[in-house]
Amino acid sequence: MQADGSIGVTGTPGTGKKSVSRILAHELGLKPSSLNDLADGLRLVDRRSGEVDTAALRTRISRLRDKGGTVYFGHLLPYVLAPEALTKVVVLRCEPDVLKERLTERGYPAGKLIDNVEAELIGLVSSDAFAAYGDTKTLELDTTHTSPKEAALNIAKVLRGETRAQQRIDWTVNYDSGAKLRLLLSTGK
Repeated sequence: MQADGSIGVTGTPGTGKKSVSRILAHELGLKPSSLNDLADGLRLVDRRSGEVDTAALRTRISRLRDKGGTVYFGHLLPYVLAPEALTKVVVLRCEPDVLKERLTERGYPAGKLIDNVEAELIGLVSSDAFAAYGDTKTLELDTTHTSPKEAALNIAKVLRGETRAQQRIDWTVNYDSGAKLRLLLSTGK
């Protein structure tokens, strides 16, 4: 199925953006495009800090002529792609305990790990995506217990109108005590 226009996929690191987006692009007959790879290819990544010049990336992306549709993916999506560039935006979400395990397995340093777990807990990327693209264009998908293929197929079904998007996700209700929060936001070191 060829989708009309371009789709955005975003989320906290570790939620499955890269894997899900590539499968989704194939499923929809679109091309995948990593925002991190674009930034790197355009030499907009500071080699010392690893920070992306989002203002420059936003300007460079706005000059691209997207023919045939693209699945753009990356956690920087709400900061670099204008609302009119995308027909739908999907925010991938993952239960913070599981995300912590994923990022630990990837070898994230303690500070970066906790920053990302906390960002997922409070829905930072989701909140920024909804603010940038609005409630009608943005949806969330829980990837905690789904494979990338299952997640991509679920997204495709929503985009085709075969099923409805799930309600907004609020992880904070699962962490209703100081003890649970301290355990989640510690590295045990």
